[in-house]
Amino acid sequence: MASSKSNRVEVPEAKAAMDRFKTEVASELGVNLKQGYNGDLTSKDAGSIGGEMVRRMIQKQEEQMK
Repeated sequence: MASSKSNRVEVPEAKAAMDRFKTEVASELGVNLKQGYNGDLTSKDAGSIGGEMVRRMIQKQEEQMK
């Protein structure tokens, strides 16, 4: 049975790059991320970071598919 944890990184070597990407997006959106635990973020802030990350990843993939 698959793990129930949905936010796992499929390629462990990519974890550091994803963390940098998340920090970059949060900074551009004006959301202050701390090192480590960020459970005090509002759902709105966390969602805006995740949503923007997905938009950028989709855009990059679409550009590569041209």
